Amino acid sequence: MNILCNFQYHAPKTKAEVLDLLATIGDKSKMLAGGTDLIIMLKEKMMETENIINIADVEELAGVKFTDNGVEIGACTKIADIENSKELAVDYGVLTYAASQLGSYQVRTMATIGGNIAHCSPCGETTSPLVSLDADVVIESKRGQRVLKIEEFIVGNRANVLESDEMITKFIIHAPAANSAARYGCIGLRNAMEIDAANMAVNLELEEDKKTIKNIKLVMGSVAPKPLVSEAVPALLVGKVLDDELIEKVGQAAMGEAKPITDVRATAEYRKEVVGALARRLTKEAYNKAMEA
Repeated sequence: MNILCNFQYHAPKTKAEVLDLLATIGDKSKMLAGGTDLIIMLKEKMMETENIINIADVEELAGVKFTDNGVEIGACTKIADIENSKELAVDYGVLTYAASQLGSYQVRTMATIGGNIAHCSPCGETTSPLVSLDADVVIESKRGQRVLKIEEFIVGNRANVLESDEMITKFIIHAPAANSAARYGCIGLRNAMEIDAANMAVNLELEEDKKTIKNIKLVMGSVAPKPLVSEAVPALLVGKVLDDELIEKVGQAAMGEAKPITDVRATAEYRKEVVGALARRLTKEAYNKAMEA
């Protein structure tokens, strides 16, 4: 019989109770929200812990709140709730679409956006779009609060900057710029319930003439230990009008920056080809959509 390790179970009902627990036993605890990664890792003996802190019923950590400056998404918000939010889809369709690509629907009804980001998997579906949207992650402890960019929060494969007494409480996404659009794409070896061989998000903003590129943020996933934000693509495109020649150069630039590995899901060479294809397609789609904004 395969049983989990022996641990003490805690079920706080408020954020304050969670922070109290983390302040005292955080270094000997694991957080449980959806459990889609944690439970598997415990069952497979990939980790052990003395305490499980279940935050799934802490209502103030879940939900979507629109503000004058954008939107705030609680860490315990289910991936399925993001996927199905018509309100979010209006301005943040890049995130709702990416959410729809995560695992199976059964997984999405359990998994949370906070867990997906905190797990820091290089192929995490919501990471690339959040980085492309320049999202902030809010981290809290009894000592106070700090706000970081997602790319600052994730420092490597399954590694982040959280201290033992800290937790993610929410994400802040600012309102999209005028004349902008964002697109997400992913490719695996099959169409359903597949971990991505590579994924990408592109957020592109045009000048007032709706032709000249003002800003672009292209983010690659599953081709480096952490989200890879392109430096070459903005250098290539900002101040220019997109054409077929530039689109080809975008693909080449992204391929040149990608640092994939070969594993059971794909070879490094295949991943580079995928990066080039996604960069060309998503940049063109985002540009055309921004022209219509």
